Amino acid sequence: MTISAIHSVEHSELSLDNVSVSFPIYHGGSRSLKKSLLFRGSGGQLASDASHRITVEALRNVSMEFRTGDRVALIGNNGAGKTTLLRVMAGIYEPVTGVVKSRGRISPMFDISLGIDGDISGYDNIRLRGLILGLPAREIEERMADIAEFTELGDYLDIPVRTYSSGMMTRLTFAVATCFSPEILLMDEWILAGDAGFLAKAQHRVEAFVEQAGILVLASHSTEICRRWCNKAVWMERGEVKMIADISAVLDSYNSAVA
Repeated sequence: MTISAIHSVEHSELSLDNVSVSFPIYHGGSRSLKKSLLFRGSGGQLASDASHRITVEALRNVSMEFRTGDRVALIGNNGAGKTTLLRVMAGIYEPVTGVVKSRGRISPMFDISLGIDGDISGYDNIRLRGLILGLPAREIEERMADIAEFTELGDYLDIPVRTYSSGMMTRLTFAVATCFSPEILLMDEWILAGDAGFLAKAQHRVEAFVEQAGILVLASHSTEICRRWCNKAVWMERGEVKMIADISAVLDSYNSAVA
């Protein structure tokens, strides 16, 4: 199946200027065992404001700028702020301070099953998912035959998806999620989908999908994937940027630090 662009943005841009994000946990002015445990469990990123509200500082003063052709890996331990950063870029989380700017349609690939309705058919779910992704109804219909062919679900597309196995559901959601050319692609881990017979086909498709993105930002724990697909990297630590440079320099510094 050919992946074609919905919109044409010659120059994609994505920038964050002094962005901070915090999440309130609860109110309380006194010291407690609960506070102590929360502090230790969050890597020391807890803070308290004037109203004694306890917050987790998920991102602190983060600045970066990317343009068309940038393939960026987000590097760091669990809890470093990578997922929060992706969600700020996607507009899911609003910064407490700072500004996020973008040029080009942002395509977050965090949950490819978003918008699936078990009571309607596979075809109708393709239409629904396409609308959620921002495809005009006409273009969804134009892509319908190719999407259906890629799923290999045949007549099952005519019946409610609650009757599908998990493998069939994965085929459906994966085919729709990767049917367009992204402009700014945000991925929280590399997408793998399907059973052994479908996996190679899916891998080829996601590679084509990523290659056509104007900007890629990928959070992954796989050094191999980061080196293969990314030319830059951002090392995150406790919600702050530790280092931004080319992929080899960042991975070498990070690996030396955690060795």
